[in-house]
Amino acid sequence: MSAIKWGIIGCGDVTERKSGQAYNKIADSGLVAVMRRDAEKAADYARRHNVPRWYSDAEQLLTDAEVNAVSIATPPSSHLEYAERAIAKGLNVYVEKPVTRNAAEAETMAKVVHESGAKLTVAHYRRALPMFLHVKQLLENNIVGKVRTVQIRMWQNREPKVPTYPGTNWRLDPEISGGGYFHDLAPHQLDLMLYFFGEPVHYTGYSLNQANMSPADDNVSGTIVFKSGIVVNGNWAFNVAESEMADTCEIVGNKGKITFPFFGTWVSVKTDAGEETMNFTHPEHIQQPMIEKIIAFFKDEGPNPCTIDEAVVLMKIIDSFTIK
Repeated sequence: MSAIKWGIIGCGDVTERKSGQAYNKIADSGLVAVMRRDAEKAADYARRHNVPRWYSDAEQLLTDAEVNAVSIATPPSSHLEYAERAIAKGLNVYVEKPVTRNAAEAETMAKVVHESGAKLTVAHYRRALPMFLHVKQLLENNIVGKVRTVQIRMWQNREPKVPTYPGTNWRLDPEISGGGYFHDLAPHQLDLMLYFFGEPVHYTGYSLNQANMSPADDNVSGTIVFKSGIVVNGNWAFNVAESEMADTCEIVGNKGKITFPFFGTWVSVKTDAGEETMNFTHPEHIQQPMIEKIIAFFKDEGPNPCTIDEAVVLMKIIDSFTIK
């Protein structure tokens, strides 16, 4: 296909700046339709972003003759349904993270993708950001030697200060989101571990609801062992004092350490030669580098930057940390 004509299902907060406007800023790409169940909000979005058509019914968008690619940006509970419907109509699909609520749903989506031969990419867009590509390059260049352990700490107050969006109550309803803030934020972090370190051979963990402020567990811990022997340990707590909030990843090797925040803009490297910090500026539309890769994939001009099979592994890890 010569051009990718996008339709967004679920043109809510996540698409306002992170992705929606990026579709019109890439060659051979354009946003031609949006859908939201609230017709007034759908019309308002289309008007503000100069989108030619808006719908309040997903079927209307899926049958729009100009649309050949669909971005599914609804809450996770409807990702599988919309992906199946889009694939049935022969459309390319880009699915927000987490790809589904759990691994069983992700495996169902993978089965549909493989049986249909459809093109589907999962929105683990940090894989394409310069900051995390820099970390990957440091690892490939063995700057800190052989990696021994990775420590992830995501500690937040009941109102996380890392990127969230207005009206986030659905994120604390496991029936809609799959869990709580862990399911919203940890996919970014855990997917990067898979991107950096490859195949995991063992993963286990536990979760509990300490504060009982919502139906979702607010404290999650887990361990991943990779085929290379690297061990990743993580703790996600959404109930700590504001003064103790943290967002850190420490990758420790036998020659030094790489430190960075998942939701920040710097990377520090410490070795016997000293310590150096590099600062980054994320793109205005943070998903744009990933969308550029997706468009190339949809046009048969590049590989899939994040496959459904990779997302299945991620959801299995998340399940192992949280399902009792």
